[in-house]
Formats: sequence, C-alpha cells, structure tokens
Amino acid sequence: MDRKHRAGIVGACIIAIATLVVVVVMARGGESAAPPQQPDDGVISEQVSWPIGETNVHATITRPDGDGPYPALVFVSRTGFTDRNWNVPQLPGTNGSGRLLAAELARHDFVTIRYDKRHVGPGAEENLPHLAGNISLAGHIEEIAGAIQTLLAQDYVDPDEIYVLSHGEGAPLTLHYHLEHDGRIAGLVITAPPSRPIADLFIEQVRAQFQHLPERDDIVAGCEALMASFLAGEPFVPHPEVPPSLNNYVSSLYDPRNLPFVREIMALDPADLLMQLNVPALVVIGQKDAQVDWEVDGGLLQAATTDLAHIEYEFPENADHVLKYQPKPREEVTQDDARDYNAADRVLDPETVEAIVNWLMQQTQAD
Repeated sequence: MDRKHRAGIVGACIIAIATLVVVVVMARGGESAAPPQQPDDGVISEQVSWPIGETNVHATITRPDGDGPYPALVFVSRTGFTDRNWNVPQLPGTNGSGRLLAAELARHDFVTIRYDKRHVGPGAEENLPHLAGNISLAGHIEEIAGAIQTLLAQDYVDPDEIYVLSHGEGAPLTLHYHLEHDGRIAGLVITAPPSRPIADLFIEQVRAQFQHLPERDDIVAGCEALMASFLAGEPFVPHPEVPPSLNNYVSSLYDPRNLPFVREIMALDPADLLMQLNVPALVVIGQKDAQVDWEVDGGLLQAATTDLAHIEYEFPENADHVLKYQPKPREEVTQDDARDYNAADRVLDPETVEAIVNWLMQQTQAD
C-alpha cells in the first residue's frame, strides 16, 4: 500500500476517534459559541449562567410559552469540544441536534437546559486560566449538578420531574452522577451511548480502520500497549509499531491541563453503570449510527440489563449518531458521513423524536 493511501486511512481513523473519544487540547475562547435563540412557534429560549468556583457555566433554557409547571430535562453532551448545541469545531456547520431537539421537546411541553462545558463556547476564554490542570470527573459532575439546580430555581419547572438526556460519552458521566451523587433524577434518556469503556472503543476504532493493512495486528497491539500504559499512569513512550499520527494522539492524552479527567472518563464502563441504575431509562441507538453499532453496542447493553424491566431500548431505522435522519441505505453509511452531521439541510429523525417524546410522556403521566 502506497504512503498516500496509508496516510488517508490514518487521517480517517483520527477523525473518527475525535468524534467519539475525549478531545483534550484546550479550546480558545469563543469557539463553538452558541448562537442567540429567539422565540419560535410558542418556544422561548433564555440564556442563563451559574458559577463554579472562579469559573462560570453558560447555558440555554428552552421552554414552552406558559406557566407550567412542566417536566424538565438536562442535556449532557458528549465530551471534548462539543458545545451546548452539539456542534464541534472539527465538523462544519452549526445546525446542532441539541438545539433542534430542545425546541422539539418544548413544543411537547418539556423544559430543557443545555450548557457549554466550561472549556467550550463563549465563556471559555475567561474560564481557561482557572481550568488548566483542574479538569476532572468531579468538575463535570458539578456542571450537571448546577444545571439541575438552575432548573429547580424556575417556577415553571416541576421539581419532581427532572430527567437527563445524554448523548455519546455523556452517558457514563450522567450514570456516574446519578449513582454516586444524586437521587433526584426521575429518569434518563441515553442516546448513542458507548457500550464499553472509551479506551476499549479507541482500540476497536483502530482495528476497524486498519483492517485491510497486513500490519494491522501489530498496530492494534501497539495501541493496546499505549493505552494500558496511559491508564496505569505510566509515562508516554512512542510505540514503534504504531503510526506517528496515533502515537501523537495517545501522547496528547497526557496533556496535564486535562488530567485526571481523561483517565477517569476513558475507564468508566457504561454497561456496568447501567446495570446499577434504579430509575426508568430509555436507550436510543440509531440503526445508521456509524460511531455506535446498534446491534453490537445495543446488544451488549441489552444483555447486561436483560433482567431490568425499567430500562427500555429503541433502535430507530434511519437515525444517525446525532439523531438526524439519514436517507442513505445502512450499508452505504460510513464514518465519513460525520462531516455532514450539522449541515443546514439536516433534520432530526422523526421516529427518534417520537420515541423520546412518547417515553417521556409515559413517565410523566404515570406519576
């Protein structure tokens, strides 16, 4: 295989991993800023913020135009540079699914709050001096807790009907928060979750992307050794069998500004956490998701929770990783389609929206 083709495969692998695994280089202020929202079709959006130490979290509440009280959801986006609207700088477009889904839920009488992690968006520049070296799982948990407290302070929110909707790696964060820190959450909507620790998914991404190379097994073994050393807290040493781009990626995980969070989140096991859940949950994985396999990952999660009747599953036929409608046949969907996730003409998958709304209505009406 020539050098140009090999470089293309390495580049595709890095792009795929970056959309799934933690991105650890600190964002500059102003990147992925959430655009101002205006009332639309009876939907009201308000900008709010709250402090955590010397930093501030910036968020958007989207709600029906009424007095309530309404059930409410906290949106927890995937890790890395994903902003409150589910946009990322690595991908073009600003038509984020988080913003679209918040508006849809408001039209069905649900309040939502979605926030920028403190190293992302318009507040990043003021927060960064206080975050370097202090990013941790506990800090992300504080962000979730602050979002819940902000909802509880609103007169139009029903304090007994607080739910959390997570996306991607937001799932283990949310599950960890609920199991370890809070019993207030009435239920969870878990979209496009990993079924295994992110460290394991990194290896699977490498295995899939390099499957046609004769040296694939050596590359995978080298990446396994690099990841094991990282999780064990050992110093980084480049592996001779691993391409430079992947060596550089693993080396970036050691950035002291982002530890210990990277080690903490990459080691969390979503299936194990889900097995411990004691509140109703809906797990949603689209059949055209190129990052999370609805049969493999969905099957693993279902197998882990087979005796838990309060955990339900939906696998919408045409939903992609960000819950958008994907018209391509499933066999033609690849990770390269991630480049179009937030294109202006992409819309939410109707089946997915219906499944989430119906499940939430069942929960709130049951109470």
